[in-house]
Amino acid sequence: MALKYLHVMVRVADLEKSQAFYELLGLKETRRYDSEKGRFTLLYLAPPGQEEAELELTHNWDGDEGLPADSRHFGHLCYGVDDIYATCKHLQDNGVLINRPPHDGRMAFVRSPDNVSVEILQNGDALEPAEPWTSLGNTGSW
Repeated sequence: MALKYLHVMVRVADLEKSQAFYELLGLKETRRYDSEKGRFTLLYLAPPGQEEAELELTHNWDGDEGLPADSRHFGHLCYGVDDIYATCKHLQDNGVLINRPPHDGRMAFVRSPDNVSVEILQNGDALEPAEPWTSLGNTGSW
């Protein structure tokens, strides 16, 4: 099974201040996604020449009063896989709970033994939705 590091996500209360801090460290903006419907911004930064090693800053436009005290500032690790269904089946067969199954053929979430959230993304285009994944409900949080 091929595995590729994609990014680490951190929730931030003030996007501009956080971006300035990480830019002081030498990271540069690689891409940005603003969701009007979801009311959030995803800002990706990486060291020059290491654009594949991104840090995702997630900013909820309506605020997030628990930050940073509730430990939600650290979001998840993210890895890309060649076959999300085979990867989830392998994890499930080895006792890992799939908290957010790949209903859409694109994204799943699991938790480490230490409760670290791990996002698994399908490399390239999403796979066609398939059973049993489309019928499985979400379990817990991710």
